Amino acid sequence: MATRGVKQLEKLRFLYCEHGGSSRAVREYISSGKVVDFCNANPSVTVIVQPRNGNHPFVKAEYMTGFDKHIGVKNVELKRVEQVVAMLNNSSGRKIKKIGNPIRTDTPSIQGIWTPMLHLKDTAFPIEIVESQSSKN
Repeated sequence: MATRGVKQLEKLRFLYCEHGGSSRAVREYISSGKVVDFCNANPSVTVIVQPRNGNHPFVKAEYMTGFDKHIGVKNVELKRVEQVVAMLNNSSGRKIKKIGNPIRTDTPSIQGIWTPMLHLKDTAFPIEIVESQSSKN
């Protein structure tokens, strides 16, 4: 994801085991050349492929904001590895923050609550002058 036109992803690391069964999809992603295609499509991202024998695989993304994300890709399909790489590439690295409830205050607005009936600006109110019966006599 780009913030103000600047892509936030700086580094993408693939950590995997060279012979473990849980790293099969990551090894396939690397050997099929899809990692090279990702590098060519995203020249601003540094891609590091690092074997870690005896450990389960994961993908680590480091962002300009200083945050990083680790996503385990143990015993997954090749399609899931592609989804993880795309998701890390398209995120900003910030923690997901839940937007809370509406703000409540002890001093409510003196203007009152908005209703759809308040659009009176363009409404014309016809004014008629009615003479009383007593003034005619």
